[in-house]
Amino acid sequence: MKKIFLYILAGSLCFTACKKDDDDTATYVEPEDIATQNSYDDQSIQKFLDANYLDTQGNIKTFSATDTADDHYKKLSELDPIKLASGVVYIVRPGAQPIDIDPSNPGKTIGATDITTTMMRAKTYLAADTNGEVAFISPVDMTGYNTVDGSGSPVVDPKFYYISEQDPLITDASTDAAKQPSYYVIEGYNEALQKFKAFDQGNGAPYNLQGVIIVPSRAAFARDSHYNYSGYSFRNRTFVFNFQVYKTEARP
Repeated sequence: MKKIFLYILAGSLCFTACKKDDDDTATYVEPEDIATQNSYDDQSIQKFLDANYLDTQGNIKTFSATDTADDHYKKLSELDPIKLASGVVYIVRPGAQPIDIDPSNPGKTIGATDITTTMMRAKTYLAADTNGEVAFISPVDMTGYNTVDGSGSPVVDPKFYYISEQDPLITDASTDAAKQPSYYVIEGYNEALQKFKAFDQGNGAPYNLQGVIIVPSRAAFARDSHYNYSGYSFRNRTFVFNFQVYKTEARP
C-alpha cells in the first residue's frame, strides 16, 4: 500500500511540475524590444548565480530555504564566474580540472572544430518579468542531452558545438536557414567550452563535473529559426550547461 501511495505521489509531482512549466511558457510575454529580453536574461543569470551552488560532484543545486545542510557551500556567484563580451558566463570549478587531478597533466586544449565527448546536464530557461519580478521561468531539459540524469554516457560530437559545412544536414537542407552552421551551433557554448581543458578518460568513467556555462539567448538562437534538437522551441531561451569534457580530438 505504501508503494502504491509513493507511485501516486511521484506521478502527481511530475504532473504538477510539467503543468507548471507549460503554464510558465503559456503566460510568457515576449518583449517587443530584443534589448529588453537581453536585459531580462542578464538579470536572471545573476539571480541564478546567487541562488545555486555546486555539490561535491559539481552538480548545480539550489539552496534550500529550510535546510541548513547546504549553508557551507559557496554561491555560484562566489566561484569567480567570468562574463564574456557575448554575455556568456562560465565557471571553472576549483579543484576539478585535469591539472588538479594530475599535476603532470594540464589537460588538452579544446579546439573550435574538435570532436568533443562531454558528460553534461543541459537545461533551458525563459527569462521573464512576472509581476515586476525578473527571473528564470519554465525550466526544461534539453531533451537528449541531459546525460548525467539520463543515459549515463557522454554526448559525442554534438552539432550544437560544431557542424561542418559538408555535413549532410547542411548539404541536403531544403531551406536557406538550414544551410547555415548558425542554424545548428550554439555559438556561446562553442566560445566558452574552449576556455576549459579536456580530460582523457573513457566513456564509462564516473563523472566529476568541471564547470558551468550559461548562454543567454542572444548568444544562442535568440529569435532565429534553429535545428529541432529537443522537440520544443529555443526562441528567447537561455541555456545552462553543467559538464565535464571527457576527451577532445582534432577533427580529421
